[in-house]
Amino acid sequence: MLNISLQLEGYEVEMAECGEQVLQRLKDKPRLSALVLDLLMPGIGGIETLRRIRINDQHIPVLVLSGLATTDNVVEALRAGASDYLTKPFEQANLQRRMRQLLGEMSALPQTDTPDRVPLFGAWSPEMLRIERTVYQIAPADVPVLIHGESGVGKEVVARAIHDASDRRNRPFVKVNCAALPTDLLESEMFGHERGAFTGAVNSKPGKFELAHGGTILLDEISEMAPSLQAKFLQVLQDYQFTRLGGRAPLHVDVRVLGATNANLEKAIAKGTFREDLYYRLNVFSIYVPPLRERLEEVAPLAQLFLQKYGARYSRPGITLPDRLLTVMSQSDWPGNVRELENFIRRYLVLENPEAAMEELEQAAYNRFHDTVRTRLESLRPTAGVQFTEHVSSLKRKAEAEGILQALNRTNWNRKEAARLLNISYKSLLYRMKVLDIRAE
Repeated sequence: MLNISLQLEGYEVEMAECGEQVLQRLKDKPRLSALVLDLLMPGIGGIETLRRIRINDQHIPVLVLSGLATTDNVVEALRAGASDYLTKPFEQANLQRRMRQLLGEMSALPQTDTPDRVPLFGAWSPEMLRIERTVYQIAPADVPVLIHGESGVGKEVVARAIHDASDRRNRPFVKVNCAALPTDLLESEMFGHERGAFTGAVNSKPGKFELAHGGTILLDEISEMAPSLQAKFLQVLQDYQFTRLGGRAPLHVDVRVLGATNANLEKAIAKGTFREDLYYRLNVFSIYVPPLRERLEEVAPLAQLFLQKYGARYSRPGITLPDRLLTVMSQSDWPGNVRELENFIRRYLVLENPEAAMEELEQAAYNRFHDTVRTRLESLRPTAGVQFTEHVSSLKRKAEAEGILQALNRTNWNRKEAARLLNISYKSLLYRMKVLDIRAE
């Protein structure tokens, strides 16, 4: 049935009866445009087949089909590398639409630098395009997502994209900053209160969870949430019910929970400031948003977006950036990430002085370079009595430890993912961490 349906759409179709045949086919003739894969098959199942495919091919679109429509199966398939997931029974038109989307995404990848492309949230680099595709994959699954990365990289933008690509797009999107309020006020803000619950509570007030009913709630800076409040939040994730402050009757809510943080939650767990059960309940999917310095090709198009956004607001439409200023911008580190770039463009629109803008960037870059060199020279200076070979060995250990720590931080201390990034085995990573005394503090 699938063969005929896809051939009628003009596709050239090959059939395989089991996972072993698929893997052999890819080994003999690896070039395929897409793969439609069932979960239940003779021999190795669809998930294991998909995992083996992704070892050698990270790009081929894979549409997973299954009559198992549980959230766990969807999550497992997407984690294994599925590009999309379709449950049986399904309409032929739906299958054809999904295939066109997958093949369209792949054909668009080499043309990501075209100026007329309208991305989901400003994605021009390969890493951000991968995040964009991940958002499309996980948005319909309606599971919690943890978004992590440095301050200012765009975690809230990714969260809004997940909401906008989901079936909840027409319902509320509510943001709660867990670091902005003390614990007592934060609890009232999140869960609401009844009249007389505390001094000053002259009226009942619904909390953010009630306001987000049917939609999505983003808990920003979730690492700052007090442990006592984490227990109540865990109950919401488990049972989707809570009570207001001063209330008795439980309230039921239907919300999708997204969390965002710039902290290392595994280190927070080791310190006892973040609950481990809450972490695993929230971290069904994890999205790491890289800093702007790792995707400098996005500086120019992002700057253009901010020029359009603020040009009309400041009554300065049509202002452009000189090429020489764009060159300096594209070579800067942007420690404040996208937020720093946005504020830079706002200042430029107000002052409209390219020379002053370039001087600002160059001076900031010089200061950072000077600090880095000074720190590096201090670390290279051997201590008295240390032999040269010992000093070199120490430097190698520092470099290795730094590389491992970067991989761990990038994967939010997911050791298996870090080992994959470092291209070493999981056991080797654990051994090197032990030798170098690297551990979550």
